[in-house]
Amino acid sequence: MALMRVNRPVAAAVAHGLLRRTFASVAVGGDIVSAAEGVSLQKARSWDEGVSSNFSTTPLRDIFKGKKVVIFGLPGAYTGVCSNSHVPSYKNNIDKFKAKGIDSVICVSVNDPYVMNGWAEKLEAKEAIEFYGDFDGSFHKSLELGMDLSGALLGHRSQRWSAFVVDGEVKVLNIEKVPSEFKVSGGEVILGQI
Repeated sequence: MALMRVNRPVAAAVAHGLLRRTFASVAVGGDIVSAAEGVSLQKARSWDEGVSSNFSTTPLRDIFKGKKVVIFGLPGAYTGVCSNSHVPSYKNNIDKFKAKGIDSVICVSVNDPYVMNGWAEKLEAKEAIEFYGDFDGSFHKSLELGMDLSGALLGHRSQRWSAFVVDGEVKVLNIEKVPSEFKVSGGEVILGQI
């Protein structure tokens, strides 16, 4: 049996909210499609849906161009704050987003589309929110919204963040100081910013 070595200082920093990263390559006024040029996401789906679609991906242009989109990223499916607070803050306010003319509310995480599908179904949120898997983290890396949470045994993940995007242009961008916080990236916050 192989032993896993844990970087205790990093794990302690994550646990105590001391590991901070609050910048990104995409900013208000920037184009999210250009910032992550060539990147596609995988819509949440079952394995059979993946097979029947030839494991297709969705280019960012198809997600953002000509649309008003609220998108939020989070460290991982099935994790505490993500499941108990972050996704519900959007699901419970979906009618308010639609009333403000939002075409889609999107959740993206560094997970495969099958995990995202199972999680969306468990949260009973698939009808309200579009879930996408950033299976290799390339979307978050391109936006400089990725983070190494190996010290917490999670590997490379996403910051906790949210954005309001109109026709690809970022109008609002909120990034939590640490992934365990849930202060600026929730549904209620961004509703007040639209």
